[in-house]
Amino acid sequence: MPLRVCIAQAESSWENPGENLKKASAFAKTASAEDAGIICFPEQYATGWDPSSGSFFEDDSGPISTAYRDIAIEYGIGVLGSFREKKEGLPANTTVFFDEKGNILSKYSKIHLFSPAGEDKYFSSGSSLSVFEYSGMKFGVAICYDLRFPELFHKYRILGAECILVPSAWPCKRLSHWELFLRTRAVENRIYIVGINATGRNPVDDYCGGSMAVSPGGDIIAGPADGEGLLYADIDPLSVHRADYGPDTLSDRRDDLYKAWLQDIE
Repeated sequence: MPLRVCIAQAESSWENPGENLKKASAFAKTASAEDAGIICFPEQYATGWDPSSGSFFEDDSGPISTAYRDIAIEYGIGVLGSFREKKEGLPANTTVFFDEKGNILSKYSKIHLFSPAGEDKYFSSGSSLSVFEYSGMKFGVAICYDLRFPELFHKYRILGAECILVPSAWPCKRLSHWELFLRTRAVENRIYIVGINATGRNPVDDYCGGSMAVSPGGDIIAGPADGEGLLYADIDPLSVHRADYGPDTLSDRRDDLYKAWLQDIE
């Protein structure tokens, strides 16, 4: 059966988790009433994305994650949220998914840190992918800058993911790249891609939304949208296997050559 995904294109109140999570709860209440099975929030929505901030580090039982868990339970909806995960050494930019009973089905820490803004100086890079099943569909998670690295999405395809959720804080000045990468990653791998972007202005950057859901054929099935609000996309795992999306290039890849080329470069 198709699953309705809600994209919460939300503006963060800067470094104010209490206010942001209160709004997240209201969004989830609306999404649940609209029969959404999942609601997704932008990258570091509870605080705003700020690689140099020294505040609000916690584990997955901390107040931000607990608030997302409580929202999931209260409204009977899957919730994708993120937080600054406390680690030994540098923290991680981590996304967590709670099912409608408050169970953690997925934790993913951002693998490709945004070095142009110094994220690699303040955060530790993740090294593991996360595939989880919810309501009969297999999901993967990537975060913002990860979109620029196709190998990650190819590996998710190999692992059986049918939809990749991409919470982001992608700025206005590169928004044309945002749509390009979302649609390209969908077509390359014949899977759904759901991009959840921030909106509004904060001390780090300006954000213009543009959140969207893209079909395995590269068609935009929800969005893009300006400003704060909720978008809905009905996604169907059976659609991933349709033949009319163009050639499935997976079996024609030459990974033997690609590996040899990389060794030559090294």
